[in-house]
Amino acid sequence: MGLRWRLLISIAVFILCVVYALPSVPGLGTAMRNILPDSRINLGLDLKGGIHLTLGVETEKAVSNALAIAGQDIRRMAQDEKIVILRPRVVGGDNLEFILPRAENEDKLRQLLGRHFPQLVFEEPQKGESGQFRFLGRFTPEETNRLEEMALDQALRTIRNRIDQFGVAEPDIRKQTGNRIQVQLPGVSDPRRAVQILGQTAHLEFHLVRDDVDPGKAVMPPGVISLPLQDNEGKGEGARQIAVEKDAMLTGEDVSDARPAFDQMNQAYVTLNFNGRGARIFERVTGENVGRRMAIVLDGKVYSAPVIRERIGGGRASISGNFTTAEAQDLAIVLRAGSLPAPVTVLEERSVGPSLGQESIDSGIRAALVGAGLVILFMAFYYGLSGVIADVMLCFTMLIIMAGMGAFGATLTLPGIAGIVLTIGMAVDANVLIYERIREELRRGLTPLAAVKAGFDRATISITDSNVTTIIATVVLYQFGTGPIRGFAVTLSLGIIASMFTAIFVSRAIFQEWARHCGPKGISI
Repeated sequence: MGLRWRLLISIAVFILCVVYALPSVPGLGTAMRNILPDSRINLGLDLKGGIHLTLGVETEKAVSNALAIAGQDIRRMAQDEKIVILRPRVVGGDNLEFILPRAENEDKLRQLLGRHFPQLVFEEPQKGESGQFRFLGRFTPEETNRLEEMALDQALRTIRNRIDQFGVAEPDIRKQTGNRIQVQLPGVSDPRRAVQILGQTAHLEFHLVRDDVDPGKAVMPPGVISLPLQDNEGKGEGARQIAVEKDAMLTGEDVSDARPAFDQMNQAYVTLNFNGRGARIFERVTGENVGRRMAIVLDGKVYSAPVIRERIGGGRASISGNFTTAEAQDLAIVLRAGSLPAPVTVLEERSVGPSLGQESIDSGIRAALVGAGLVILFMAFYYGLSGVIADVMLCFTMLIIMAGMGAFGATLTLPGIAGIVLTIGMAVDANVLIYERIREELRRGLTPLAAVKAGFDRATISITDSNVTTIIATVVLYQFGTGPIRGFAVTLSLGIIASMFTAIFVSRAIFQEWARHCGPKGISI
């Protein structure tokens, strides 16, 4: 590549890096935000402070819920085949039980189960005294593992959606062994609200109310359960009970949107919009049960139980309760982001104060400045004017790192600062190899221009080989490491790429131009 093109590309890269680095400069980026890019470097938990959470996902509950849904699907498909199925229920958490009252339908039912439910394994049916058959089945081990893994992935996705709507910049969310999820929320100052939003299952269901059943009975009739009623008058949860049908008519999986709103009395509530499937089911259920009450159940508590006056079309409903504005907003967030497939418990909670983060920032910046200062002084003392050029290239490398992290909105952590400090030493290492090669060529009697060309050509191979192997190591660190290690890998790999560009590409253009006009004194190296 020609010298002119090298210089033009170097200048263009410099200008572009300045544009993307300025938004991350405190004060300057805010003042010029109308003309500068929006992306900037975000500070990690260890620098900005915030919350560190370890969440445990009860995946066995997701398996139990899947069994309950399978039981309802079996009963519905059996009805289409004129087969009566009684009381499908989950027993022991991992077994599905139901009754076949008519023995002549056994073969037909077996064919239906084998055709539509291959993921279920059933024991030999037990025949009761009245001639009924009791079926007991469970998921295959492969299906159980798939459901547990899917529940963990769905919980991860749901938590990420909730955090995005909560407004946290650059959270760190990742899976861990043992059905755990690690969450780091930089800049969050209200840990209680964050834990409530992340840990709330938000399992929404619509049940038909059984007004003919006394909810205070010790033993409920088959297919009926008693749930606590959320008292709008502030008498507390569980002060009253309400009897509802055990099987839900509709669940929160069919909710497409949820928003907080206010009634005529300025009381907060949550409006719901169903997707196409949910709207059709809601319209059918309300049309078939005019005059009955429908309970809106959230996480096992009945928030309201209005009377169905007429068929309700349009796919809209609402949840009213003794909500504050913040509670209605948070409930809308978790419903809009999706319900968790299984309960989530907070296993570990740590708060990192901003004072500790500021101390970390100060220590990291001090280390970077001291390291850079020593390197700059050594290069200028040992290599003369060529060392000054190496120092300028070091500053260019730091600018590229800042611009790269700002352009991608990367998060700067304390290990990331360590990676930058290490890059300072590695950046001048390439210059040292090149300069020693040039010295050798000058001692052999070559002209400055020929010595520069030979020095860069021969050193480039060694520099490329060493840096490529280091980049491979950083890729492995990023792929298999946790948050702090990933931060170190990001800054180190970005620094290596930037140092190769400045040492091999930009420096070569500067030295070639210098060697052409150095005169009889030669170059200072």
